[in-house]
Amino acid sequence: MKILRQIGSLAFVLGLFTAVFAGLPWYVVVSEDPAAPWWLRTAVFCLLGGILVVLATLAVEQWLGRTSGEAPAPAEPSSKVLLMNSADIPGREITGSLGLVQGHTVYAIWLGKDLSALVRLILGGELTEYTEMMGRARAAATNRMVAQAAQLGADGIVNVRYMTTSVVGSAAELLVYGTAVRLRD
Repeated sequence: MKILRQIGSLAFVLGLFTAVFAGLPWYVVVSEDPAAPWWLRTAVFCLLGGILVVLATLAVEQWLGRTSGEAPAPAEPSSKVLLMNSADIPGREITGSLGLVQGHTVYAIWLGKDLSALVRLILGGELTEYTEMMGRARAAATNRMVAQAAQLGADGIVNVRYMTTSVVGSAAELLVYGTAVRLRD
């Protein structure tokens, strides 16, 4: 079912971009009595061509990132830094505070997945596209915070808190922060 939904999303995106990038320019060029002067037609081609170049380069960058062996961020940090959302770590004594550490990211999903999520808004159910997006964002931000704490020589991070904010459209900002501490065994 997921593959069928992805095929439908891809068909929608391809249809949209074909209409915008091929249909409109084709009509403007072959029309016997163009409704727009030559300079406006040139501007339309520059605008659409620029957008197409940006989209193509982003797609290539993402594809190269996936095929270069770049692994997705792990669900749990791989460091030995302990994380707690309380002020202390049970069974361990805090010997020093190293200050605030934080991790931050802004994530978005591509238009096809966004369309699937919009349809699910009508039909009901979990918006799995956004759930997956926020999971990746949470893992990336947490890993950045843990790396910052490890650079300070921390053994743990206490009072860990997560904050999310909608940035634009389906993009979400995720911030995680806490206090890096040293611990006694």
